[in-house]
Amino acid sequence: MEYTIAITPLDDGWFMGQCEQIPEAITQGKGIDDLMFMMKDAIELCLEYKRDEYRRLNNSHTTIMPLTLRHEKKCITKTPQRKRVYA
Repeated sequence: MEYTIAITPLDDGWFMGQCEQIPEAITQGKGIDDLMFMMKDAIELCLEYKRDEYRRLNNSHTTIMPLTLRHEKKCITKTPQRKRVYA
């Protein structure tokens, strides 16, 4: 699965990220690598929550595969940018 992360540099030197496909997955990090680590965790938690809700509502069993994220380093400006993350 491919996820797009909108990254916004904050005034205090941190970066904020939000997954476009899962808007509930929002987090921040001190650097880009830290942000990507935190985004992986945020996406996994959101997917786990959605899986549990699906199970609760449909009384069924589903599985979630482990999530691996890759990202490319790019120049960060003051305007939000989009990055592709592959899971």
